[in-house]
Amino acid sequence: MELTVYVASAFSKDHKGGNKAGVVLFEKDLTTTNKKEIAKQLGYAETAFVSESHVADYKFAYFTPKEEVDLCGHATIGAFVILMHQNKLSKNQYTIETNSGILAIEIEGDTIFMEQNRPVFHDRLSPQELVDCFDSHTVDDNCPIQIVSTGLKDILIPIKSETELHNLRPNFKGIEEISRKYDVVGTHLFAFNGDRIICRNFAPRYDINEESATGTSNAALACFLYEQNYLKKERYVFEQGYSLNSPSEIVVRLTTNDKNEIEKVCVGGKGYYCETKKYA
Repeated sequence: MELTVYVASAFSKDHKGGNKAGVVLFEKDLTTTNKKEIAKQLGYAETAFVSESHVADYKFAYFTPKEEVDLCGHATIGAFVILMHQNKLSKNQYTIETNSGILAIEIEGDTIFMEQNRPVFHDRLSPQELVDCFDSHTVDDNCPIQIVSTGLKDILIPIKSETELHNLRPNFKGIEEISRKYDVVGTHLFAFNGDRIICRNFAPRYDINEESATGTSNAALACFLYEQNYLKKERYVFEQGYSLNSPSEIVVRLTTNDKNEIEKVCVGGKGYYCETKKYA
């Protein structure tokens, strides 16, 4: 059986960079083992497998080179980039069935937004717990370190400056250990430079040492910044991927109610088709 695999870049900036994902469309006979092997052969952080759904427009499954994960923002955006490239989209709103629930997709011009779960705020950590991960003196003491999820759990870590963020040297073994301890995907580090928010993401527990764009992590970060009164906005723009020479831009929209509570979270970005691969 010949298998067609598409590659798309999601969360690109100025039609460059972004985060590449594999996309497999409507292959009915693939087992979980097959999907893991395909994701491993491709070598991207995640590969999305799209199939028919009885409860939504599409069903999505996500695999890293190591195992299945419940949700992946950039692979979802990438899959819709491919569907758009093939002229398979005829409306501006879709629903997808995932292991994290049924989520909405909105197409706004050439930007694709993906609904996230409402935020869940978990444990707070001390900088001392990160001493085996990187130089903990770079952590900004003015902002807490917290585990937050809008579908996947990450440790959100404030860094004092953009320069220190870029110069930071992660200890992947230490990051993997603390990720296992707290049962999170990884660590999401961020720093401010004026009105810019720059991020780096490390997930060695899932064989992803560093990722150039992470939708779910930045969705969690937007909710964290809003809830902490650190930066209250309806639309956040995050920059990521500079250390990998793949500049990325991730947009997060928050919808709140009269009590300033977060009611809806959407993460979005632009993307482009990269290539098609054939596997025997």
